[in-house]
Amino acid sequence: MESAIPAHLQTARTRHRRVGDDYAPPYPSFVARHKPSVTRVVMAYFGLQTRGTPSIAVEQAPARLASEFAAADGPTHWDRARYIDEAGFTTVVTVAYWDDRPKFDRWFPPARDRWTGSERTSDGFGTFIEALYPSVEGYETLFSSLDRPEGVAVLADGMSGEVLEHAYWGGMRDRIPLSQTSEMAPSGSARTIRDGARVRIIPHDNVCLIRSGQDWGDTEAAERKMYLGDVEPVLREGMDFLRDQGRSIGCYANRYMTVVGPDGAVTEKSYGMSWWKSLSALERWAESHPTHVRIFGAAMKYLSTLGPAAKLRLYHEVTVARADEQLFEYVDCHPQTGMLNAVEAA
Repeated sequence: MESAIPAHLQTARTRHRRVGDDYAPPYPSFVARHKPSVTRVVMAYFGLQTRGTPSIAVEQAPARLASEFAAADGPTHWDRARYIDEAGFTTVVTVAYWDDRPKFDRWFPPARDRWTGSERTSDGFGTFIEALYPSVEGYETLFSSLDRPEGVAVLADGMSGEVLEHAYWGGMRDRIPLSQTSEMAPSGSARTIRDGARVRIIPHDNVCLIRSGQDWGDTEAAERKMYLGDVEPVLREGMDFLRDQGRSIGCYANRYMTVVGPDGAVTEKSYGMSWWKSLSALERWAESHPTHVRIFGAAMKYLSTLGPAAKLRLYHEVTVARADEQLFEYVDCHPQTGMLNAVEAA
């Protein structure tokens, strides 16, 4: 058993874990391990928002973005997903990951100009960029299996052995290296800067992002029926609550998305991604809100019924970022899009 926090990021604690060294998790889980030379990563979400039948321009925009990813200094990994939001808009989100900030800084300016800046063409759809540049001390990952990394973990050097800090309330915080010495509490208020059609959100400190995914592609008939019939509807109910009512509990925005291939084909993968005022707000929802209690209960029943035979794969990544590690900008998007809600909440 090893700590989720790698040895080179461990430090003398001023804040203690919720469990002791003698804690024994009831099932195995693993975290991504970067090379010690990696000190910062980039998570950049490029969104496209439209209503009604997609135009040719809407269909072509993600392909153009993918071609830009293939250029020099492009991301090490990217994937794409889509969903219909609370206002009825179809949103396609392409998330790209770098583990070399200077490479991103060289690649990003022209791509930004074409996506939300002066070189953007007005084709009747909205676009946005939501990006974080956290230090490796500011985020954590968790996986139920070793052999299929997702998201930022694709950039990692490999996976850990079985880790101690999971399967208890507070494990998410305990896996973030900053938690050893920092409360990671939010401070300040978000504000808006308007630059022509572009709306930039200047955020507060310690905004929290979670991406939490499911992959049922390897399940066989009985397990698939159990997941899609017993677990997924409860998960969707919770995701819809966060989408529609989350601002009352500190969730600025939630997207429950279906992953699609580069050609737009639907996969048997989904993930929820949500922006939170703080890690504490996310923890409170996870620990005590009825919608998440039901998700947790359905998942535990599923996993306890199937045991080691379960082929459903689960993962998540949770990030807490300082204000200077964040970028949010929106063009022609409706007012409830993403972190536009943070200003309304403030």
